[in-house]
Amino acid sequence: LVSVPACCSARYNLALLACLGFFLLYALRVNLSVALVDMVEPNMSLAKNTTSNVCPEHSSTRNVPRNTTGEKYSWDADTQGWILGSFFYGYIITQIPGGYLASKVGGKLLLGFGIFGTSVFTLLTPLAADLGVGYLIAVRALEGLGEGVTFPAMHSMWSSWAPPLERSKLLSISYAGAQLGTVVSLPLSGLICYYMNWVYVFYIFGALGVLWFFFWMWLVTDTPETHRSISHVEREYILSSLKDQLSMQKSVPWRPMLESLPLWAIVVAHFSYNWTFYTLLTLLPTYMKEILRFDAQENGFLSALPYFGCWLCIILSGQIADYLREKQNFSTVCVRKCFTLIGMIGPAVFLVAAGFIGCNYALAVAFVTISTTLGGFCTSGYSINHLDIAPSYAGILLGITNSFATIPGMVGPVIAKNLTHNNTVGEWQTVFYIAASINLFGAIFFALFASGEVQDWAVSGYHLHRS
Repeated sequence: LVSVPACCSARYNLALLACLGFFLLYALRVNLSVALVDMVEPNMSLAKNTTSNVCPEHSSTRNVPRNTTGEKYSWDADTQGWILGSFFYGYIITQIPGGYLASKVGGKLLLGFGIFGTSVFTLLTPLAADLGVGYLIAVRALEGLGEGVTFPAMHSMWSSWAPPLERSKLLSISYAGAQLGTVVSLPLSGLICYYMNWVYVFYIFGALGVLWFFFWMWLVTDTPETHRSISHVEREYILSSLKDQLSMQKSVPWRPMLESLPLWAIVVAHFSYNWTFYTLLTLLPTYMKEILRFDAQENGFLSALPYFGCWLCIILSGQIADYLREKQNFSTVCVRKCFTLIGMIGPAVFLVAAGFIGCNYALAVAFVTISTTLGGFCTSGYSINHLDIAPSYAGILLGITNSFATIPGMVGPVIAKNLTHNNTVGEWQTVFYIAASINLFGAIFFALFASGEVQDWAVSGYHLHRS
């Protein structure tokens, strides 16, 4: 098998377009948490007046004239919690159906319309907020429904596009867009709110999503066979590298799939990783503000720093993972396990450390950044292991693991909020401890039970051998 150059190849074009798509998806997902600060009347804000007085105040209030023309709503903390959480209620519903549909109608349409739908609902957000909180919650849940199909659809597309030895590279490029979207949209949404008006946060990102949709529909196909401008050499290279990996049977082997221990290894790892990820994503600004007395909202750059580190790490570790497999002859399962261990134990250690450094703000930011950055190793670990064990059903498997992995987004922050009623350092240490131990457990479970081989039930002809 001769490897085909990456530059301008159809598979790398797909990775870049997907990267842009996930960039926009995450921008559409996080923009509300930034805009919400401006949408709510000042006295209704989430902050309770129980700031712990462990650390000295940083006085850095700038007096820049800011735009205050945006509509303000009187939503209390509970209502805001519902508004922020509603996304996940839609998101969890479409994971498994998304994977199943992708195997039937193809990932291209599903991913395209998933992002298109999310963008349209984003454009409707200001209108929904005006109509009332119920409408806003409904629109956010519908956005979640749209986003829920995207990862399974993309996994499903990669099962016919990614040669096994380029999987880590191609998938890390496409999914790294998600981190980059967080990096860019956090500070950018803040600036848009500051100088323009919060409604533009939704209009600008929503319009970009619609624009992306047209490019996607025009340039992308579900399989290399149907691609208009792919070179003959590249088509042959992809098809021949995948020929023993895909199943031709039309029915999904649900039972052996759900009895498969390697699949449960991914479920546990995915759940554990997301627990830390979502706890940080939703509560980091609160920790910085309430304990370290530093307003992360003012400094969008600092709240985006951890995700920038993670983005870099995802891209680099994808390159390293495939290099180890191809050039150094490391087995796939060895690479997946090592990367998962680094990507889960590393963050656990630095997260706990962040709870013990007192008021050293710079160190806190550094530790949290290192913690999130190391998490990027997981993308080339458990995160694409679905494609190693069952390429034909990768979309469905991702739907299954992502359904479990959405639960921490729904319960993690709620539990953390309940544990930190008085905002003492001790209470926060407990939150960090819990997240770290869940991470540790997930890493060990994955290291014990993961596999790097295509499973018997995932290959065609499996049913013939059982009789």
